[in-house]
Amino acid sequence: MSLFRKLFGSKTDHSEEEIKSNERSKYMPEVKLPVDERFTINFKRNGGKFLYCEDLNEIFDALENIIHENQWMNKQVMVIDNNLKDTFKNFEVKMTTSAQDSEFFLTTCENLIADDGSLLISSNQIAEKKLGEFPDHFVVFATTSQIVESISEGLRGIKSKNKRQIPTNITTIKHFKATSSEEDFMTYGSHSKDLYLLLLEDL
Repeated sequence: MSLFRKLFGSKTDHSEEEIKSNERSKYMPEVKLPVDERFTINFKRNGGKFLYCEDLNEIFDALENIIHENQWMNKQVMVIDNNLKDTFKNFEVKMTTSAQDSEFFLTTCENLIADDGSLLISSNQIAEKKLGEFPDHFVVFATTSQIVESISEGLRGIKSKNKRQIPTNITTIKHFKATSSEEDFMTYGSHSKDLYLLLLEDL
């Protein structure tokens, strides 16, 4: 059974395994969480908004709720990916390839990184633009099979999938909320985005 089904489909008390884990000696090696659970925890810690969906209809419902919640009906949305334009063509938004006057950016990503809860993207998603050139709001459509352990694993995957021409402009998005003044030095040069993740179960 998928971890996400266990997380979101069950409202029971802590399992016997969880209780046993909590009783482990402090001298025992730390139990490493499954890759999908680590991503979820770290992504939320970064300030991301996470919507797990079991099928495409749930994805459509989630996007519709996001649009209505933010009052983006009949507003412009930036979409570069032609496949996404086709998949989400029936929504109450005006699709454009320009960031100017767009309320949010609808995109995919290369991978979801479990180690730090970041999203790995490349020129396949953002062309040769810098993150600062995009709207402040991102809605990212991804699948559970895109979750990997680390950035290095994601980079290897990009290389193997694109043997003819490796995409350029590879970067990560990690900050999904405004940073405090204490964090400004550590996050210098990064761009915080208000980010929704529509995660489709495909495993």
